[in-house]
Amino acid sequence: MKAAIIGYSGSGKSTLARTMAACYGIAALHLDQVFWLPGWQERNICEADQLVHGFLNTHTDWVIDGNYSGMAFDRRMQEADQIIILAFPRLTCLLRAWRRYRKNRGTSRGDMAEGCPDKMDWTFVRWILWDGRDAKHRRFYADVLENHGNKCIVLKNQRELTKFSSGLNKKYAAL
Repeated sequence: MKAAIIGYSGSGKSTLARTMAACYGIAALHLDQVFWLPGWQERNICEADQLVHGFLNTHTDWVIDGNYSGMAFDRRMQEADQIIILAFPRLTCLLRAWRRYRKNRGTSRGDMAEGCPDKMDWTFVRWILWDGRDAKHRRFYADVLENHGNKCIVLKNQRELTKFSSGLNKKYAAL
């Protein structure tokens, strides 16, 4: 099984990736761990792209969470058996990010690069509420649906995510 999880910041991509990896006993790659270096420094995108290609080359089954269009994006979408798009409302994502921040304040969470303590600042709030949902980003998701719609699942709220998660083993058996 190969699953790509994309969606808005704070929607639960990494949590779902951990759940799926544990459920199926497959490797998980959190693209935030690839992109970020300690101190919230960005890794060179070519190097990050090579790391993701290396992961794809060495794993037959995987779940990868994150958008990052410069990191083997086309290959991830092509090879994925399933593309899960988490399209939660803005305020839900903000609340989830706030809860995550309160839980992990001052530490680097497991799906983030070492040396990148969880933070909640105005730039991130603005990203969750507006900048990460502008026309360019909405088009990004629309393009994925247009090009890979037959294997896309769009989850718009916690109820849909819970229902999806509860049926994971059944869905995998059907693939």
